Amino acid sequence: MTQKEQKEKKLEDIKKEAEQKNCPVQRSLYFIEEFLAGPMCGKCFPCSFGSYEARIRFKRLLTGTATDEDVKSIKRIASNMIEASMCKKGKDTAKFILDNIDLKDLTEHLSGVCSGNDCLAYFKYIIIPEKCNTCGICLGVCKDNAITGEKKKTYLSGYHPFEIAQKRCTKCGECIKVCPTGAIVVVNATVKEPVGV
Repeated sequence: MTQKEQKEKKLEDIKKEAEQKNCPVQRSLYFIEEFLAGPMCGKCFPCSFGSYEARIRFKRLLTGTATDEDVKSIKRIASNMIEASMCKKGKDTAKFILDNIDLKDLTEHLSGVCSGNDCLAYFKYIIIPEKCNTCGICLGVCKDNAITGEKKKTYLSGYHPFEIAQKRCTKCGECIKVCPTGAIVVVNATVKEPVGV
């Protein structure tokens, strides 16, 4: 197998790995980062510069710091890469971005919504007090010590209800799996509506 064939095979492997991600923004960012780390040769300016610039903008989308200008830039960068990249790898990278991202996905991220529920910056776990029976099972499975509160004791009143400390929570989902009453839900971090798991 020639070096060129090895790099082409690597690009196909990257594509398969990227397609396993639910979020289209994360899918594209993964593809770009792996492309930059491996098969990209760096010989033509549109491909190398475009890939780096696209990566910056996708990272901003994932962290919730992107603007409308970033969304426009991603589409422009990918279009320029298809036209001006000298090799098939650069063109394939741009095509992957354009095929996996439509403007709806990008603008949703701008408004704080991840359609794949994968971007940690866009959702959080909360405990609905009315549903919580204060059994404490979630407290026992939380490896991050992000759940605070006290188990209910029949002979006491004035105990602290369970809450999730957002700064400690790594959003692993273990608490949701064990909650017998469905009191722990995933909500959009900005809109505060349940979004499911």
